[in-house]
Amino acid sequence: MEENNSQVLSLLGGLAIGIVGFQVFRKVLPWIYANVVGPKVFGSSVDLAKMGEWAVVTGSTDGIGKAYAKELARRGLKLVLISRSLEKLNVVAKEIGDKYGVEVRVIDVDFTGGAEIYDKIREKTTGLNVGVLVNNVGISYSHPEYFLDCYKADPKFLRNIVAANIHSVTHMTALFLPGMISQRRGVIINLSSTAGVIPNPLLSVYSSTKAFVNKFSDDLQTEYKEHGILIQSVQPGFVATNMSKIRKASVFAPSPETYVRSALSTLGIATQTAGYLPHALLQLVIHFTEAVFGEQFARNVVLKNILGTRKRALRRLAKEQ
Repeated sequence: MEENNSQVLSLLGGLAIGIVGFQVFRKVLPWIYANVVGPKVFGSSVDLAKMGEWAVVTGSTDGIGKAYAKELARRGLKLVLISRSLEKLNVVAKEIGDKYGVEVRVIDVDFTGGAEIYDKIREKTTGLNVGVLVNNVGISYSHPEYFLDCYKADPKFLRNIVAANIHSVTHMTALFLPGMISQRRGVIINLSSTAGVIPNPLLSVYSSTKAFVNKFSDDLQTEYKEHGILIQSVQPGFVATNMSKIRKASVFAPSPETYVRSALSTLGIATQTAGYLPHALLQLVIHFTEAVFGEQFARNVVLKNILGTRKRALRRLAKEQ
């Protein structure tokens, strides 16, 4: 009897190990392909120049948006650059136009505004064959802060985050998707953030808007894939930009140009991507910590780190006053 029980327990143990191994195998292989083998070995098979004559990039005077604009111009696309400052837009347009020999148009709008923004963009882009849209414009906190403290200090600021991070993606997509569908080709790249897929306390409104971008992109891809449309949500971690306040590029905080080249290598390989292997590893470590030690433990680890960032930022602000 004891021998039979031992055999049963051994069988159940082997079965459990087999199930766990299968689940790990099923998840690890796609991750390796999407983040290592696909981008590094095969590269993107998407020819962006064949999507259409023009590319539209929002938030394009600095950082990741400017890097996307430069890379698209290098690949031969004409550009429509959209940002708030007309002066900065003209400087970037001349820089890119002179270097890559492509036509560059600019539209100055403030994405924290209302419906009039999109009326202006529609008017300025009528008749253009837009094959690529990069929804990059976004607003983040100046430093980590508790939701109620942030709301009391400036409730309009939180409204602006929602307008710039959610409304822009929604309405810009609605503007240019119909033309792509009629051509049965097109690429929409929506800039989300690693903040949208890992715990991110003290940046709650920002991280929530980026979670929206992920979900919106994912479901929209399912809706319109059969029309030849490719929609990708890109989830960068820290990149050396003005928004992140990181001045010197490193392995874990690359330059915008390094990041964009890496992210574009995943196009057609992954519809949801960190875009850059070290950032994908960061997401993996957080998710692994959640799985092994529990979600609350992972949240506490992230909270402790962010509280440290907040403390340093407040100390710096105090010195500046």
